[in-house]
Amino acid sequence: MPAKTGPNDPTPHQGGYDEDRFEKLNAKELLEWAVEKFYPKIGLASSFGAEDMVIIDLLSQSGFKAKIFTLDTGRLSQETYDLMDEVRSRYGITIDVYFPDTSSVQKMVKNHGLNLFYQNVEFRKLCCEIRKVEPLGRALEGLDAWITGLRREQTATRTTLLKVEEDTAHGGIMKINPLAEWTWTQVFDYVKERGVPYNRLHNQGFLSIGCAPCTRAVKPGENQRAGRWWWEQEGSKECGLHYASIRKPE
Repeated sequence: MPAKTGPNDPTPHQGGYDEDRFEKLNAKELLEWAVEKFYPKIGLASSFGAEDMVIIDLLSQSGFKAKIFTLDTGRLSQETYDLMDEVRSRYGITIDVYFPDTSSVQKMVKNHGLNLFYQNVEFRKLCCEIRKVEPLGRALEGLDAWITGLRREQTATRTTLLKVEEDTAHGGIMKINPLAEWTWTQVFDYVKERGVPYNRLHNQGFLSIGCAPCTRAVKPGENQRAGRWWWEQEGSKECGLHYASIRKPE
């Protein structure tokens, strides 16, 4: 069924929509609009951090009309796998899991080692490309929109994040960021008030959930993403999921 459109609605591959209209919607309203417009070609990319759990719970209130998918890099924490099973049981849903291409991982490890990401930024980005970016591309095939748990507060590179934007890195499909204006406190207040299951790593000071070797707890006074690739120099630390492809695997 094609996506429903209105006079001011964004359409995949086209811009020129009213940004203010979507900025005025709260998270639940925005999700309801997005699901109605793009169903069945809409999905949530979940890493099972607290933000994604809020969105999963909000989607449950309207019958899960968006597919839920995750990227299993092969280096996730056991706590993340435990939460995946808990989510399946709690909400009675299936989760589509996308894995990296085996041959690409084998070649990368053979050429650069298992923990190449500690050697330099280029190798870290290569690992992210193979384990996360390429699988995301496959996960988004056939979709007209995808939902993320991105928030403006998370990092300096996300301060201008829009609630609805065109994703030029993935063919111009629409990207829905319903929690863009939320603070970390708001996220966790929702989780606690609703009794939403969450990754137990959060109890240990992990504010951002990624691959186990590349994520640590955040120390007092550090920013929310300080635990990601902490050995790199300060600056823009992104894996490439929300930007154009970093580099082709070699």
